Amino acid sequence: MSDADGHEFVTPPPAEPGDRVAVIAPSGGAAAVFPDVFELALERLRERFDLDPVVFETADAHPDELREHPEMRAADVHEAFRDPDISAVFATIGGDDQIRVLKHLDGDVLRANPTRFFGMSDNTCLASALWTQGVVSFYGGQLLNNVATAGHLPEYTERYLRRALFEESLGELEPAEVWTDDTVEWARGDFREAEPEYEDSDGWRWDVPEDRSGEVVRGRLWGGCLTVLQWLLAADRAVPGPAALDGSVLALETSEELPSADDVRRILTCAGERGLLERFDAVLVGRPQTRSREVERSDDERTECRAAQRAAVREWVRAYNPDAPIVFDLDFGHTNPTAPVPMGGTVAVDTDRRTIEFR
Repeated sequence: MSDADGHEFVTPPPAEPGDRVAVIAPSGGAAAVFPDVFELALERLRERFDLDPVVFETADAHPDELREHPEMRAADVHEAFRDPDISAVFATIGGDDQIRVLKHLDGDVLRANPTRFFGMSDNTCLASALWTQGVVSFYGGQLLNNVATAGHLPEYTERYLRRALFEESLGELEPAEVWTDDTVEWARGDFREAEPEYEDSDGWRWDVPEDRSGEVVRGRLWGGCLTVLQWLLAADRAVPGPAALDGSVLALETSEELPSADDVRRILTCAGERGLLERFDAVLVGRPQTRSREVERSDDERTECRAAQRAAVREWVRAYNPDAPIVFDLDFGHTNPTAPVPMGGTVAVDTDRRTIEFR
């Protein structure tokens, strides 16, 4: 069955320990500004995953150069995917203008050279472009955010990144026991030792309509960062046709820009008016970040932000798709630890057993 705008889906082959992996910057250039954090990420690829990272031209290029030359970033994507000795491609960081890269990408190159891609946030653009070409990618595993975490590399992150790299499928997803959105400044001299404040997790929150209880919903995952999805919809670029999304599962999460509940409502309303929200058979929502380097909040304020965002998602998904099960507070996106979920991969959402499994 062809459901990627006419292309059959393929999951790129897994990597093996010792393989060469590409490191590119298809979005922002923070790695050049924070070389110590970048080096920590490369060290962890070598020492924790036994991989041989190959740093491409964009990876340590200055942010201004990357912003001025979106075609340069596209060229690195093409080169990394074409190289037969590269078994995975890692984005260094997200940003806010990868949408400008999309017009320089050659879909034929991506489709003819399927390679496991790891990136999140602004890399929603590339993930969706790969989706339209029928190529599964992984939303997570981004180097500066997820691999070069301050202090220790969380066991949860390592476990699921290892699966996404080396196994045929991610398998069953489980909630993390602890999580954090505590921001440790990258410029700190003691970044490697500075542990963020982790909080106990209360697990996922399931919102299942009564007439859907007990069902197992299966579909292909599509989505990413809600703000970036809004940009793709506004530009009408790298977005699957509505028919291609029929029966799929929407994954969404919000970024360090900390969108308000009203922001979430407006974006979802536009997606609903475009006829997209009604297409999904289930919705998976990442745990929202509630503070940033610029914004600090009390524990009560952060709890209120999470509750308000959940309420907005529930209300506006239900307005267009009243029967879709929704699962909140999954560990993907902008909090840590994180699992790199496979965009374009098939997921089974079991509303009876309360499990989520990728196949």
